[in-house]
Amino acid sequence: NGAGNAEAIKTRVNQIKAQIETTTSDYDKEKLQERLAKLAGGVAVLYVGAASEVEMKEKKDRVDDALHATRAAVEEGIVAGGGVALVRAKKSLEKTATVNIDESTGVQIINKAIEAPLRIIIENAGGEGSVVLNKVLEGKKDFGYDAKNEVYVDMLEAGIIDPKKVTRVALENAASVAGMILTTECALIDIKEDTAGAGMPPMGGGGGMPGMM
Repeated sequence: NGAGNAEAIKTRVNQIKAQIETTTSDYDKEKLQERLAKLAGGVAVLYVGAASEVEMKEKKDRVDDALHATRAAVEEGIVAGGGVALVRAKKSLEKTATVNIDESTGVQIINKAIEAPLRIIIENAGGEGSVVLNKVLEGKKDFGYDAKNEVYVDMLEAGIIDPKKVTRVALENAASVAGMILTTECALIDIKEDTAGAGMPPMGGGGGMPGMM
């Protein structure tokens, strides 16, 4: 009838969780997560429909992003969205001790960079990034700005959240790329040639043929 020994199922669930933690293969991890869902919870099938193929692909991508974001949230929890969590990290940076001017400059760069997500969100919504940023900095904890409705709210209560893992990994990757650029002495790039009018023959001056006097 589908029933099983509860203790045996619990043991197997713990085994699968341990395998998920240790595996380095994304494919294996995905299959283990599916197996875990079937044993420990439920399985849902989402049907995505749209009026056109382009719209359907766009909606499918949104669902896929939401699925991965949910998995990330389950792994490490959630933080206030809209760039608020990063802005709140500025207080921790203020307490960071530095031993030389290079470290101090690095802290200042990060301090400025973590403001960018909130600023960009506000500017994309047609607002003034600096004004909203200062207002958010005056607030505490999860106080932030709902760019869609143009109001200041408690981000968690309003449901404006980000997976902690996504925010953390984004910051770590940005720092990694920035560090690589800073230590790079040169870069090789392809210069795109201007091909406009390449097929047109040169126009001669006056009424004579080119090269004729």
